[in-house]
Amino acid sequence: MMRRALQYMAIRLLGAVLVCGPLMFAAAAQTDYTNSEDGVLNIRTFGAVGDGATDNTAAIQRAIDEAARRGGIVFVPPGRWLCRGHLELKMGVHLKGVNETPQSWEPQSGSILEPTEGRGDENSPSFIEMRSSTSVTGLTIYYPEQSVDNIQPYPWTIQIRANPANAKEVSFDSTVSDVTMINSYNGIRTGPTENGRHRIMGVHGCVLRRGIFVDWTGDIGRLENVQFSSHFWASRAFAGNWDKVFNYMQQNLEAFIFGRSDWEYVTNTFVFPAKTGYRFIETANGSTNGQFSGIGADATQIAVLVESIQPQGLLITNGEFDSHHIGASTQVVIAPHSSGSVRFVNSAFWGPAEHNAVLQGDGFVSFSDCYFSSDLDARDAAVLVEGGKVQVQNSTFDARSRQHDPGHSFNRDDLRYQPPSIRIAAGTRSAIIRGNNGYYGVKIENQIGDKAILSDNEPFVEPVAEKDKSKP
Repeated sequence: MMRRALQYMAIRLLGAVLVCGPLMFAAAAQTDYTNSEDGVLNIRTFGAVGDGATDNTAAIQRAIDEAARRGGIVFVPPGRWLCRGHLELKMGVHLKGVNETPQSWEPQSGSILEPTEGRGDENSPSFIEMRSSTSVTGLTIYYPEQSVDNIQPYPWTIQIRANPANAKEVSFDSTVSDVTMINSYNGIRTGPTENGRHRIMGVHGCVLRRGIFVDWTGDIGRLENVQFSSHFWASRAFAGNWDKVFNYMQQNLEAFIFGRSDWEYVTNTFVFPAKTGYRFIETANGSTNGQFSGIGADATQIAVLVESIQPQGLLITNGEFDSHHIGASTQVVIAPHSSGSVRFVNSAFWGPAEHNAVLQGDGFVSFSDCYFSSDLDARDAAVLVEGGKVQVQNSTFDARSRQHDPGHSFNRDDLRYQPPSIRIAAGTRSAIIRGNNGYYGVKIENQIGDKAILSDNEPFVEPVAEKDKSKP
């Protein structure tokens, strides 16, 4: 009798597990993002409301502070999370949303943070300050009070830096990934305190004044797969406007700025449009050196501006650079006070530009296996050398077709205009121009005599004037 009773109880218990088990597992799955014991804290648990109207700054900061006790994820679920203040992402804490791919156009969906603090004052605290061993990922950030008709300064959206209260602190191993910035005035910066091994990856969006500013990186930093474009603030869902945003960015944006970095690795980055695509400067901390591969800048005034770099300088490979007929209208400018080494390899320069490159300063600049062209009837040289030492080798100087349909191949029979290729002006220390060709050959103006070595370049043959083309 006792055995039968035990068997009956066991069968009932097994049945209860079979019936209720799926519900139990479902309930567990639903609480994953609210279970602080598992290291994941949902901001709703701390009082946040994703209605686009409630200020959630304090609630999100409470979640961050709690996660900092042992390290963990602060989860931002789908919603519009208004923040009228700023956040400090403390060591070992990871702010995570659900947007694992860039989300801009329509609809407004996923995890959207909406900051408002600092309107009119770009020196106000950054919206999110990141300390060591932190990450921000899977978020869309949108400034709801910014207007295409009255663009105002705002502070940095994200800043990787040490705690200003601790002069000895540094910030290492912070990551920003899969983040979309819809209309940031200033995007992401590192420093000015010492930092290292930052990883800024999969970042997309519209930035208005400055995109990414790297400074005082004492150990190799990485920028990978970053794209800035006016497209990201063109949707009506975010009160955008293509023409107004494009014009503002082309007049004001410095997309990638590099101060001090002891090796910066930059891969697959792009901006459209910008006043300056890539700018290299000297800060109080110093200047940069690094490797740049697969980078691009389109619809710029200046695509690459080198004002100051470390002696070992920059290696730029597989770049694509376009300038419009606005401002300096030049893809590469090496400023008069610049020194160090700049090497362009397998890169292309085109667009309605006055020059492809203007080289001054007292450093070394080389172009190898590059492509130069202009869509203007520019009368001065594609490459204007006014200082330093230059090498141009195995490169091509193309010509403009007036019948060319953008996005399509040239018509072989078109008569074209080719600007002069290279002018080596007085003040240039030396030049080596070797093994280049052009649509009509390579036209070189040498004003430094035997300080220039010119060899194995395709001779320039003046094309028949368009009005004379039909004559026998």
